[in-house]
Amino acid sequence: MSIVHVNESNFKQEVLDDKGVVLVDFWATWCGPCQMLGPVLEELATDFEGRLKICKVDVDENQQLASQFQVFSIPTMIIFKDGKPVDQMVGFSPKPVLSAKLEKQL
Repeated sequence: MSIVHVNESNFKQEVLDDKGVVLVDFWATWCGPCQMLGPVLEELATDFEGRLKICKVDVDENQQLASQFQVFSIPTMIIFKDGKPVDQMVGFSPKPVLSAKLEKQL
């Protein structure tokens, strides 16, 4: 399963209306830690295939979403469960930390 790039027009459908666990990565192309996180998220998408969805939101293109979820520094990852935010991490997190947080919500 590949990572879904979401924006203001499809965020509700892809994240808020999802009946499951969705990890949303708020990122930007110019952000170094965001770039480091990319390959980690790709691995997690493979590891958790069929169990959860991973989405990315470019904060430069979707400032409304960033402010709606009070994303002030990036990367910020928010875990949604049945459309509600249940956990949040700011900054780069190594794969084992992210895996553990995701497992807890599944």
